[in-house]
Amino acid sequence: MRGFWPIFKRELFGFFVTPLAWVLIVVFLLVQGMHFFLLVDHFSSQTEIVSDQTPLSAFFGNTVLLYVVLFLLVPPLTMRLFAEERRSGTIETLLTVPVSPTAVVLAKYAAALTTYAAMWLPTTYYLVVLDRTGKIDVPVAAASYLGVFLVGAAFLSIGLWMSALTKSQFLALVLTALIILVLFIIGVAEFVTKDGTWMNAVASHVSIWAQMNEFSSGLIDSRRLCFDFALILVPLYLTVRTVDSWRGAGS
Repeated sequence: MRGFWPIFKRELFGFFVTPLAWVLIVVFLLVQGMHFFLLVDHFSSQTEIVSDQTPLSAFFGNTVLLYVVLFLLVPPLTMRLFAEERRSGTIETLLTVPVSPTAVVLAKYAAALTTYAAMWLPTTYYLVVLDRTGKIDVPVAAASYLGVFLVGAAFLSIGLWMSALTKSQFLALVLTALIILVLFIIGVAEFVTKDGTWMNAVASHVSIWAQMNEFSSGLIDSRRLCFDFALILVPLYLTVRTVDSWRGAGS
């Protein structure tokens, strides 16, 4: 893992000196702030309790805005990681120094994941707001953030791989968005396929919506964790193999 920290620090600094990163952060916080306000306003206007749903579970599991944000946030975060370096030719310099492909890939991935987590950090203030008006279930809140982190980590891993496959940032963005969209559509098929069929079982297992509904209720299924880790590790492995192939063939 020699060379991990210098590359990690360079990539992390690179994120926060670009206007795109700050635009993404501002838009993300504005959308999530509006999302939270609308949910709290909805629950406060109810004269009687009609379900056991809470603002916290609704915020993380039962509104489409969460998934729209993930769909719009992840592709721009990862599109430049390898594509820009290959286009500009700087990847050749990076590959000539004594650093392993694994260190390069993990450093870039860790920088993107740290940025993603930093974007979500201000939303923990919503928990403070909710705690002042009622009691917060800490395990449920922790499970909800764990779910968001794992889903984001999986999507970022896919985006990193797509960025390694092309020299075009735009193409990397499109490919990442398409894969995320396909995964979401497969998951939605859970609601249109017959219960008990293999198609329904596959769709339910892949469904990000179903996963976040469970996590936002405080339910952590080991099968979900295995799927998330597979969706993280497989693209990372393929990215390492792709980067390693450049040493002999050129980028």
